[in-house]
Parts: sequence; structure tokens; C-alpha cells
Amino acid sequence: MRRLPRALAAATVVATAATLFLTAPANAAGNQTTPTSPNHAFQPTLVSWAQLSADFLAEGPASGAQASPGNGRQGPWDGQVIPGFSAVIDNGDGTFWAQPDNGFGAKGNSADFLLRSYLVRPDWQTAAGGSGEIKVERFLSYNDRNGLLDFPIVNEGTDERLLTGADFDIESVVRAKDGTFWVGEEFGPFLLHFDAEGTLLEKPFSLEGAKSPQNPYLKTDETPRVRASRGFEALAGSKNGRYLYPILEGAYADDPDQRRREIREFDTKKGAYTGRTWNYQTDQEPNVIGDAFTVKNDVLLVVERDDFEGAQAVTKRVYEIDLKKADHEGYVEKNLVLDALRIANPDGLAAGEGYGTGEVFSLPVQSFETIVQLRNGDLLIANDNNYPGNDARVPGTPDDTEFAVIDLDRTKVAKELVTVIGHRGASGYRPEHTLAAYEQAIVQCADYIEPDVVSTKDGVLVARHENEISGTTDVAARPEFASRKATKTIDGAKVTGWFTEDFTFAELRTLRAKERMPQTRPANTAFDGLYVIPTLDEVIDLARHSVSCDGRQVGVYPETKHPSYFDSIGLSLEEPLVAQLKANGVDSADAPVIVQSFEVSNLLELNGLTNVKLAQLISSSGRPYDFTLAGDARTYADLVKPAGLAGIAEYADGIGAEKSVLIPRTSEGRLAAPSPVIADAHAAGLDVHGWTFRLENQYLPVEFRSSSDPIAPGDLAGEIQVYLNAGMDGIFSDQPDVAATVG
Repeated sequence: MRRLPRALAAATVVATAATLFLTAPANAAGNQTTPTSPNHAFQPTLVSWAQLSADFLAEGPASGAQASPGNGRQGPWDGQVIPGFSAVIDNGDGTFWAQPDNGFGAKGNSADFLLRSYLVRPDWQTAAGGSGEIKVERFLSYNDRNGLLDFPIVNEGTDERLLTGADFDIESVVRAKDGTFWVGEEFGPFLLHFDAEGTLLEKPFSLEGAKSPQNPYLKTDETPRVRASRGFEALAGSKNGRYLYPILEGAYADDPDQRRREIREFDTKKGAYTGRTWNYQTDQEPNVIGDAFTVKNDVLLVVERDDFEGAQAVTKRVYEIDLKKADHEGYVEKNLVLDALRIANPDGLAAGEGYGTGEVFSLPVQSFETIVQLRNGDLLIANDNNYPGNDARVPGTPDDTEFAVIDLDRTKVAKELVTVIGHRGASGYRPEHTLAAYEQAIVQCADYIEPDVVSTKDGVLVARHENEISGTTDVAARPEFASRKATKTIDGAKVTGWFTEDFTFAELRTLRAKERMPQTRPANTAFDGLYVIPTLDEVIDLARHSVSCDGRQVGVYPETKHPSYFDSIGLSLEEPLVAQLKANGVDSADAPVIVQSFEVSNLLELNGLTNVKLAQLISSSGRPYDFTLAGDARTYADLVKPAGLAGIAEYADGIGAEKSVLIPRTSEGRLAAPSPVIADAHAAGLDVHGWTFRLENQYLPVEFRSSSDPIAPGDLAGEIQVYLNAGMDGIFSDQPDVAATVG
């Protein structure tokens, strides 16, 4: 039986809960800096939790007069709002300095918000008890009482010159060995140096050659390279205290790679940037960097997140990077330490607080912006709640500010013998071929995620079920692309719609995914219009930076769609696919990669181009389309005869067969006796993976249906068990959580 968290074994399979086994931070207590393996892994577990009410008001003048109202709250409020924390410092005595950002999200609405850092003391809720309340003990106010700033500020004419959210957007902080504070800021972006009581010690240090639109020194004719609110969200410091490592939250506006995030080095002794830089690549373009923390020399923890919240959230992750190590594309190599959406919660902490507080805890907030490694090796994570706008936990109620402490327990795991493939991701729960669907499959214990691969006009490989995209994107509702509608002949059939090969990647990226089968899966339509179309590169990146439930690197199982057609229009799929595998360092015989196709000639070509495993797809009818083009009379039925399977074994490692090829159905719709295909394939040395196993009654044999309702869930596990008993090695499923419980 596959080892699953308790929440996944529960009847409510729609709940997006799972436990991941991940890499431990480099100097976590009792852990070694080694990747996970089939024998050892780490299970992130919530051990302490506390919160500060979203509606808490600190002493001070009214705030929020210009703030956008939300969730039943509207300013001004009679005191200083604490809109969550963007940075935290561990004092080692049970207290923390916790720093909010500029207040209400913009320069124009935050002039009445005072920039502060609050000394807070959590009364941790643990297995042993505790109130789970965060107490605010005092604060320090950032100020320019020495008059160092040479541009106007809100409190220009006062003695204290208290700084506000209209002056700076502070996002990150590092405490120096002398007790002073270095703060990363976004309006400049600047590095700010304050004394232990919050007084500015030096003029702001500007980022060389890059300004944001809010920079007070921006000239009229100067183009800002740093987008608004994409400055120094993250800041880490070297262990010896001399160097700072600010990280840009977003890409430079003029960077051709919009997944690149630049890491700089700043010498605090010289008060200048050293000129050393590193490049970090996000999982997807819209993702941002939320925070950073140094765990040892040159090794940082980095928060990467998306801007979604609640059930829509995809990426709330902590990666470990080593500035001395680069991947095959020259970016710092990143290893997954924590998926903040999937944390074991055996003690039921934060119970009843809303979405993501069950047996598996998550921090599904929009702005996951704090990571601190505590002295015992545990990780503290926290959120900015963008008061009053975010409501990830309870819709209509502003999110509280949360502190969560995560322990990484070493756990023994065993290698699983049955391979679970997330069919187009976990397409039973999220629109197919989106990073949301792939991420969902990973946390539901899929060993592989499966992208169907097609090409854009400019040769970029993207993940879509078909090259015709009207059923899986909002293209039909985009008037700017109305003229692209066309009728084409694809593999001998006339198809009308919009085709990926008629769009550049930049154009395709403006579209948003939608549920392909809304009548069958109406719940998935709640996610329509949210997610971009991912590239194959992004899917491979997500897989290689993820870890399966049995401690291994998640694999990718791409299918080349209509390869002969794409060859005919000069957009060959094979060479760019292999190039992507090589660029990501997964072009080897032992890499967790299987490339599949319904055609044969392109698999023969791939067999000469790459060492990864290959799989011949087998349909229950018809023939490979390249056979049709070549006048070859053989059918799929011929390919699964002993002689055909022996031929497949010369270029492939397995077959992916439509499930009725493996076990046919009777005229009444029940499962009949297994065909000889599984045994014959094994005799030829081929693995056998079956497709597609789906939960809804309409896809199940009669004996496993729960009712006459075609879209109601039936006994998918029961059906899968019959196939596994017949010797099938792997399962393509839209519901990987169900498939992972069988074996």
C-alpha cells in the first residue's frame, strides 16, 4: 500500500491535502545537506502556531484614510493597523522583531501609515496547549530625525521626521552584529540602514542602474527598469555580517527572461555593491520572491510564491539555494525544503480557523513573505495579510497574521512498485495542463506529471491537450484573436478553431486556461481564467524541483502530440524537446523522464537523440498516423501482438495502453477477463502503463459505478485494483490521490 497522509486516505478526496517528503535546510538540527532518497526523507510538520487578529490596532494616529475597503472593513481606523508582517527577526528569547511593509499597498494611500517594527511575543499553541495569541509588547518607529534624506517626506516639517508608507515601502530586514537594522525597500529600490532605535544612519543606498516608478530620484525622461512593487522584497545577510544579499521580487522590465530574479551582493563595510550577482529562476513568470534567510555561508532559504490565495494557490514554497552552485542553465540550483501548502498537522493546531487548517495545514495566503530558521533548526513562516483585502482562510473575513513553526522530521520511506502518473496533472481537481493541476498531482503522490506537448508559431513547446485550444483556453472570447480562427486537417480529420502554431508564445501567454469538461467537472470551472499556459520547460522545472511521497524526484512524462503534422509545417517537436531535457539536466537513462507518442517514427527518432525512457502509446482502435502516411497497414492491434511488442522493445521501454486493450469490457459494460497484452509485453521486457483512470461513473465499468448519475464519483480504486492484479505496472489517472491508495 502506498504511504499516504491520513487526510488523503479520507473519503473527501476533493480536499487538496497531502504530505510531501522534502529536503532539510543545510544546518537544521540533526539533519545533513543531502537530497532525499527512496530510503530517507523529511516530513514537514506543524509544531507551533500563533496569530494576531487582523483587526488589531496599535497605538498611534488614525490610519487607512485612503486604504481600499475590503471584507467589510473601511478606514480610517482609530490607530495604527498592523497589516501582517513582511519580515521577522528571532531574538532568541521568545520574542521577535516583526516588520510590516508600507501599509496599504501603494505610495498614494499609505501616508498615514507609520513605518515600524513591532516586538512581539507569541504564546504558542502546541500539542501541550497554549493560547495561540501573539502579544505586541512595543515598537520602534523608523525615522529620519537626523535629516539625511534629500527628498521631501510626509513628515517633512516635524522634529522626529517619522517615516511613512508614502516615503518608503519596507519589505525585508537583517539585524547587524552591532544591533543596527538593514532594511530592503521597494520604492527605490533602496537599502536603508537604521540604528537599534530606528533612526536612519545613512542616506539610502540605490540599486545601480535600476529604479522603480516610485523612485524619488527618477528623472522625467528616465525609464524605470524595476517594476512597481518589485524591489527588495527579500534580503539575507552573510553569517559574518559583512555582506547583504538583496533579491529583486520580480524581473527587470527589459529582461528577455521574465522568470529571472537577480540576487545582488552589498558590502556593508564599504557601503557599496560588490558587483557580484546571481540569477534565480522562478517556477513560472508571474511568481515572486517573498523573503530570504541565510542558513550558512552562501546557502540561503528563499520564499517563492504566486499571487493566488485559498484553493487557487499553487506556489507557496521555500527553496534552498547555494550561491556556489548553478544548474545546467546558469541559474542557482534550488532544492525544495518546504511546500507551505502541504504541512502535516497531527496535533490539530489552528483547528477551526478556516481553509487549510485540517489534518494537513497550509498557509494559502496571497503574501507568504517570511522565512526564519530558528536556533533549533525549525522554520518559522509568516504572512503579510494586505489588510483588509486578503481572505484566504474565511471568505469575506480579513486574514489574521499568522506565525507557524515547522519541524522537519526524518522519516523512512519505501520505494513504491506501482507508478502513478498525474494525467495532465490532477485534472480531476484543476483545469488540465496548468501548473495548478501539476502541483496538485504532486501533492497527491503522483510519481510523474504528464504534459501533452505542442508548439507555438515561434517554436516554443507548451503544454496543451491539443494544438486546437478553444476548449482549454479563453481564446474564443478574445476579440483580438478572432481572425485567427481557422479550419485545418489534423491527422486526417478536419478541425475548426484556434491553433497554437498560429500564435507566438508571447501571444499565447496572454490567454488563460479553462476547464475542458465543464459539464463533467463543474467544480473545476471555479479556476477558469486564472492560470497561464505553461511551457514544457516550466513543467520540467516544477517536476525536478519537487519530491514525491516516497522521497524521489518527481518525474515528467511528456507526450508529443501530432508529431507528423508538426513536422509538415516546419515545427518539429523532437529536437526542441530533447533540448529542453538537456537544458534541465534530465537527459539521461536514469532520469525520471518517459517520452510517449501514439506515432512510431518520432519515437524511433527520439531513440537516437536521447537516452531517456520511451513509451509507445496504444489506442483501442486505428493505427499510428505516421503508418497511414507511409502506407503501412499495421494497426495498434497488430502492435500489441507478440511480434509487434518485440518490435516496440527495440526502441521503447514500455507501452501506454488504453485500458480496454488490457482488460476489455463485456457487452453489458463490465470488465471481462484480462487480454494477453500485459503478459506478452512483460515477456518482451516492456513496462505496461494503462490510461485513463477517472473517478466519475461514466468512465467506470458497470460494477464499479455508484449510481446512474454519470458524473457522480464511483469506485475508482476498485477498478484500478483489478488492473493491478492483472499485472499492470503504472496508472494514468485524473485523480492521483485515489490511484495512490491502491496497490
